[in-house]
Amino acid sequence: MAAAMKIMAMTKNCRQVVWRILIGAGVMAGMYLATSVWFGPRAEAQTADEIVAKVLAARGGLAKIKAVKSQRITGTIYFSPEFYGPFVAEFKRPGKMHNEVVVQNKTVVRTINGKNGGWVLNPFGPKTGAEPMSEAEIKDAMNEADFDGPLVDSKAKGMTVEFAGTEQVEGRDAYILKLTHSDGKVSNYAFDAKTYLMAKWSGTDMVNGEAVARETLFHDYRGVNGLKFAFELVSNNPGTGMSQRIVVEKVEVDPEIDESRFGKPKESAAAAGAVAPATRP
Repeated sequence: MAAAMKIMAMTKNCRQVVWRILIGAGVMAGMYLATSVWFGPRAEAQTADEIVAKVLAARGGLAKIKAVKSQRITGTIYFSPEFYGPFVAEFKRPGKMHNEVVVQNKTVVRTINGKNGGWVLNPFGPKTGAEPMSEAEIKDAMNEADFDGPLVDSKAKGMTVEFAGTEQVEGRDAYILKLTHSDGKVSNYAFDAKTYLMAKWSGTDMVNGEAVARETLFHDYRGVNGLKFAFELVSNNPGTGMSQRIVVEKVEVDPEIDESRFGKPKESAAAAGAVAPATRP
């Protein structure tokens, strides 16, 4: 039972990190092609609007971002030397999502149909069938399914974006944007001062009703269809020594995804891994 509880907690962390890949697709994609030589942040303060404009322009512009209809991300997540496995995250407009992660030859599945239906199939839990998400879980899942990211149409999404200064992230200068969501939740996004790629996310996640501090570092950027994605992410809980690592193996832009993927998952999906078996790095 202890092992099952540990796996359930880790697969929840996987969901949160995979979500960050997608908000990364929303706020980390694209490289700022500077025309001048940079020696660190400008002396004068930049406004949030200036930084957002540069990040979005670097990604290829709003028209290109909003033209994407679907995305699929596959790779491996490493919770610890003993627990690791492959994952797939699929997204389609408007607000549809299918996530899978395989651990110990069992598959945890989360889906949302873009309307008012969401389900979780967790073979490590007490119930074998797919369970409907709560209203709060559906709301969270809808945020996860937004692969445009919070900086696209942030005002329409009820978010406030503020410039919060600069800091060093892994030895490089970064601009910090503070995002306050409509529910009051606050997250900080650090963008490399030279490339305008996302370097770090930090904030809190709710675990068993308690706020837990987390941060995610983004590495190994590669271009896919004119957009930039981080192919390695390291997420940790500051002060605890706990971390998870995601290695992305493939990003697909506008793949064909059958609508059935976003409906209620079948019990058979949990018994057999739906994605290729993982290998250790």
